[in-house]
Amino acid sequence: MRAIVFVTVFVLSWSALPAASAQAVATQDERTIREQCSDGSEADMHDCLVKKARESDKALKDAERNAANILTKWDEDAKFIGQAQTKLRLSSKAFEHYREAQCAFAASIGGGAIGNALDMRRLACVTELNNRRTVQLQATTNSVPMR
Repeated sequence: MRAIVFVTVFVLSWSALPAASAQAVATQDERTIREQCSDGSEADMHDCLVKKARESDKALKDAERNAANILTKWDEDAKFIGQAQTKLRLSSKAFEHYREAQCAFAASIGGGAIGNALDMRRLACVTELNNRRTVQLQATTNSVPMR
C-alpha cells in the first residue's frame, strides 16, 4: 500500500509541473553527456560540450528567474516571501561555488590528459549540475500556492 501511495504522489507531483518545465531538462550524468558529443573529432566534441554547457546555463538562469518570479506571487506574508527570496539568492551563489569546485575535481580525474580533454570533463560536469539544479528549482517551486 505504501508503494502505491508513493508512486501516486510521484506521478501526480510530476504531472503538476508548470508548463515551463514541460520542456523537461535532461539530467544525464557526465559520461552520457560526453558520449552524446562523441561523434566527430575532438574539436567537434569540445564544441558540442561548450554548446550543451551554454544551453544548460541558459536553462538554469531561466529557472532561477522563474523561481524568483513565483516567489513574488506566492500567497504568503511578505516577511516569508522576503526570507525565501534571500535564501534563493544565497542558494544560487552557493551552487555556483559548489559547481566550480566539483567540476574542477571532475576535470582532475582526467589525470595526465591535457587541454581539451580536461576541459571536456569540466564542461560535461557543468552541464550535468546545471541541469540537475534546474530540475531541482522547478520541483521546489512547483507547489508554491499563488495569490
